[in-house]
Amino acid sequence: MNSTSYMTVAHDLAVELVKQLSDADMADLCEATDAAIIEGGGFGWLEPQGREALARHFRGTLLVPERELFIARLDGHVVGSAQLVRPPRNNEAQSFGATLTHAYLAPYARGHGLARMLVMRVEERAAALGHRVLNLDVRETQTTAIALFEALGYVHWGTHPFYARVDGHTVSGRYYFKPLEPGRGRSTGALLDAAP
Repeated sequence: MNSTSYMTVAHDLAVELVKQLSDADMADLCEATDAAIIEGGGFGWLEPQGREALARHFRGTLLVPERELFIARLDGHVVGSAQLVRPPRNNEAQSFGATLTHAYLAPYARGHGLARMLVMRVEERAAALGHRVLNLDVRETQTTAIALFEALGYVHWGTHPFYARVDGHTVSGRYYFKPLEPGRGRSTGALLDAAP
């Protein structure tokens, strides 16, 4: 009788807020981004961009004061990212909210809980900065991302029927929000309920 035993491998998972990227991290991030683009998920580009174009994009992202870049690591390698976008300082009326955008993992890094960790870390940072609501939008074709966001408590509030063009077809987009709880003070619900 043959007995088959399976080893489970524990992976090292991490999410970091970065202010700069080493050459190795930039190479990993560009590779992961192109892999996600090819698979059709999470970035907006429809065709792979290559390392030079993506490196310019990420270097530019790191220069924008209202944007923060989070990277996801699997066993030490960068395999995805997300961005937290805060309103500009002159938009005091909407300063309580922020936006989660460009969240994705390379297809080869999925299935370990890293996407959940990435989104939750962005939420924690937004709450720590004083934001009470996190907004996001996603193409309707990204069903795995939609399932994750809904499982994390994001509320679908609207659909844009002409959100994007993919492979010559118009694709709808779904819009979500999630109230964030601060570490202390008034609850977000109490704050929002008190608003006129």
